[in-house]
Amino acid sequence: MPLLDHFAPPVDERISWAAFHANWAARLAEHITELLPDGFTAEETFYPSCEVAIDVATYEDAGRAADPLRSDWQPPEPDHAAELAFPESHEVKVYRATGGRTLVAAIELVSLSNKDWPAERLAFATKCAAYLFNGVSLIVVDVVTERPGNIHNEIVRLMTGQASGQIAGGVRLYAVAYRPVVREKVVELDVWAHPLTVGALLPTLPLRLVGDYFLPVNLDESYQEACRRQRLV
Repeated sequence: MPLLDHFAPPVDERISWAAFHANWAARLAEHITELLPDGFTAEETFYPSCEVAIDVATYEDAGRAADPLRSDWQPPEPDHAAELAFPESHEVKVYRATGGRTLVAAIELVSLSNKDWPAERLAFATKCAAYLFNGVSLIVVDVVTERPGNIHNEIVRLMTGQASGQIAGGVRLYAVAYRPVVREKVVELDVWAHPLTVGALLPTLPLRLVGDYFLPVNLDESYQEACRRQRLV
């Protein structure tokens, strides 16, 4: 099905981007699940921008009563307290269940807030780069026409420190697959980049699970099903 502009009439008058975004992620999870071999699972997850999605975190809420657990030694006042950007995330994660639950791949759908301002774009790109640095294969899909910027190019800069592999020409919409791999003791990043255009079909991208085992992720199929369920077709 041709890609629609979800931020312009008549589509944005019929269904909100937030609702479609969530629906598409769910359809992608269903599509991936049908392709997975035994021993792998896929699940849709959502992290609002205010939630820190990391393994271990401690928080201090200045508005709460003092915690009775308090050490005798306290550090001096910090030199600086900087406001941080934590990206909203609608994603599909693929886990390998054998030998312990291990994240092996992820699909990220770029949200409107991910492109709101430079710090948000960098936060999202940093999260994606962290996946890749940890050997997790990744697909990033950006169909947000409402905001400028190319997060894929920021991911490439973070990963390689150079412009090689970026999408040139001011492209805003794209779908990209990434596979970190070691070849002859050299760590490399394989990139399959597809610029997108409103009115054109979405591509099928490779998603590596382990080794050289890939799934063909048909973005158009899941997108079409999401559009059907939201009565856009």
